[in-house]
Amino acid sequence: MTTDFSPVDLATARERLRRQIVDLAVVRGKVTLASGIEADYYVDLRRVTLHHEASRYVGQVMLAMLDEAGIDFEAVGGLTMGADPVGHSIMRAAGDEGRAVDAFVVRKGQKSYGMGRQVEGPPVEGRDVVVVEDTSTTGGSALTAVEALQRAGANVVAVAIIVDRRTGAKERIQETAGVPCLYAFTKDELGLD
Repeated sequence: MTTDFSPVDLATARERLRRQIVDLAVVRGKVTLASGIEADYYVDLRRVTLHHEASRYVGQVMLAMLDEAGIDFEAVGGLTMGADPVGHSIMRAAGDEGRAVDAFVVRKGQKSYGMGRQVEGPPVEGRDVVVVEDTSTTGGSALTAVEALQRAGANVVAVAIIVDRRTGAKERIQETAGVPCLYAFTKDELGLD
């Protein structure tokens, strides 16, 4: 299989990413989400964020969204596992532009061995960071990451999500964390209602 990795403009990247989410990630049928809420569809964004071509668009679209919102940051990541490839894609897109953006991983709990850290990767203390998610229903994973990063001394400046399910996560995150919550796509843009 050959894939065209030549650079594309942002509008093309955004449309290709939207199409790949619809084609690769949307699974129809009754499902119970991590939040415990039942839904008629599941958006398995790991099918996109870990895809050789789509991950490039994830990074490009998410980085542009943060830039357009005027969010300055030095590192990006979130609660493992859904956030990991999103953070790496943004780091790679920034590197392609000659920008130094690190990635980090937030564990669900603090390690009881080794260095005993909950936040792994380059140090985040004193740095402006963005928490990322692939999708969110309640905002719980993003808020867990925000709390862990604040305990580690980071300055969380925003939360960025690929797909907002329009279930109140954005509002809960903004109210609880006191930072902007941005998203690249709504469920309506993906034909989900």
